[in-house]
Amino acid sequence: MPTDSFPADLSVTPIPAFNDNYIWCLHNEQYAVVVDPGDADPVLAFCKDNELALAAILITHHHHDHTGGITKLSSSVNDLPVIGPRGGHISGITKSVAQGDMVKLPLIGCEFNVLELPGHTLDHIAFVGHNALFCGDTLFSAGCGRLFEGTPGQMHRSLNKIKRLPASTVIYCTHEYTQANVNFALAAEPDNQALQAYDSWVKETRTQNTPTLPTLLSTQLEINPFLRCNSPAIKKSVAGQSNVELIDEIAVFTHLRQWKDNF
Repeated sequence: MPTDSFPADLSVTPIPAFNDNYIWCLHNEQYAVVVDPGDADPVLAFCKDNELALAAILITHHHHDHTGGITKLSSSVNDLPVIGPRGGHISGITKSVAQGDMVKLPLIGCEFNVLELPGHTLDHIAFVGHNALFCGDTLFSAGCGRLFEGTPGQMHRSLNKIKRLPASTVIYCTHEYTQANVNFALAAEPDNQALQAYDSWVKETRTQNTPTLPTLLSTQLEINPFLRCNSPAIKKSVAGQSNVELIDEIAVFTHLRQWKDNF
């Protein structure tokens, strides 16, 4: 995968949508590529305001808040590439990709490898390259996606794929769930000093209505309980909460996710 940073003329901007979605827009002075446009209108407005031509769409999974803008955006641009999961179940996809495929976006000077990350949904993929990961709803800051379709084992393995990326990887996830996730993480690991400091930063950041994203993988390895299922403190908290024998990390993850679902 490309391990160099983004081209010098490239910016990545979060376009807010709905209550808490971010549509990530990769753009230079001429072209834009958007990730998971659940709503077309803010994308069209951003491109118009910044005099950008939409060059491609990347899709991580089939949920409507990530795909709802495809039809309108495609109708506004002739032959617009829409790149997303295989299966033929997402209307508007023009190129299906799978684990290990390379996505080339020459108009913005970027290339991404595809990771398959089942768990939140069975079709979930991510795009990794240039020391960045666009991971949809698989990993959040201090949290992870709910298991709507996949199993705990699948999600745990998907998160382990992410954990194996360089710690300097910049994580671009698609919801501003950070404060709620931190509140749970503190319940699971109350003595984590890095998490306590992160909580203070998140509170101050959100007071200013500034996004808490993107985040660094190195930060998530310190504060995200779903990436810390091997931590003795997490194991102790989950065991006390679930009152079951935790035979391995998947068991820890399973009961941690169930705890979060009911938190």
